[in-house]
Amino acid sequence: MTGQKLELVCPAGTPAALRAAVEAGADTVYLGFRDATNARNFPGLNFSRIELQDGLAFAHAHGVKVLVAINTFPEAGHFEPWQQAVDDAADLGVDAVILADIGLADYAARRHPRLRRHLSVQASASNAEAINFYVREFGIKRVVLPRVLTIAEIADLNKRIEVETEVFVFGGLCVMAEGRCALSSYVTGKSPNMNGVCSPASHVQYVEEGDRLTSKLGPFTINRFEASENAGYPTLCKGRFIAHDKTSYLFEDPTSLNVIGMLPELMAAGVTALKIEGRQRGRAYVTQVVKAFRQAVDHAAAGEPVPPMDLSALTEGHTETAGSYRKTWR
Repeated sequence: MTGQKLELVCPAGTPAALRAAVEAGADTVYLGFRDATNARNFPGLNFSRIELQDGLAFAHAHGVKVLVAINTFPEAGHFEPWQQAVDDAADLGVDAVILADIGLADYAARRHPRLRRHLSVQASASNAEAINFYVREFGIKRVVLPRVLTIAEIADLNKRIEVETEVFVFGGLCVMAEGRCALSSYVTGKSPNMNGVCSPASHVQYVEEGDRLTSKLGPFTINRFEASENAGYPTLCKGRFIAHDKTSYLFEDPTSLNVIGMLPELMAAGVTALKIEGRQRGRAYVTQVVKAFRQAVDHAAAGEPVPPMDLSALTEGHTETAGSYRKTWR
């Protein structure tokens, strides 16, 4: 099977990662400003306006598009930083903005009608009625689908909407419905949806207890690792807890999405773009993953089998999953 080549959308958490993604074969990079307007608002990440200007010049010189994620939800009565982010992205000449908030989508459509608008996964639009509403009211050109749909469901959805779809294919998973998680806010007072940060580093502690390493988030113990285990970052949804006298990962095991072998199926389902997660990861991660997916996308477009590639060393817990794409539960 041959067809339209899938667009490879790659993470750029820093200017260095942007260059790495471009040089590794990205079609598009996505990034955020260095403030609470984007959902990866961590120290040492993201872009100033000047850095974005330089990054745009570098990416465009190599034929690569740049998307700016403005995908958190504005605080009531404090809308200006989010409006300014949209204005600045438009003025700098980005290729699209990725929006979650309905009010901000309205602002962007009215203030910058020529600015291409994508709907963030944070909006949690996973059915035709919701997606068609955003397309009709705010001129959305692409929707990033939540990671809850099977490939068959994505194929059916694409028949009922007239807008591009983008899906996640590699990287960290979130067990919660995107845009609806309150766990981090409950523990730290910082929300990924409002403040752009889940389990902020300022609240993280690692404590050695004999041969074991305990990870904490604020006052809560999230996990205890034996010497033989890889210690993960303490997010509540990936912690081990005791329930019914049994210790286990109650919400989600520490694992990463990897569907590199399913690209022909996603192509057949009518998907436009593939998103790699990882704006918190370094240049080495970006380079290796983008190179692998570049090769896989090119093989799939040519109707050739996608060669097997081992990316487990880059996954959380060194394990992989197809997630909901091959959902076996109901």
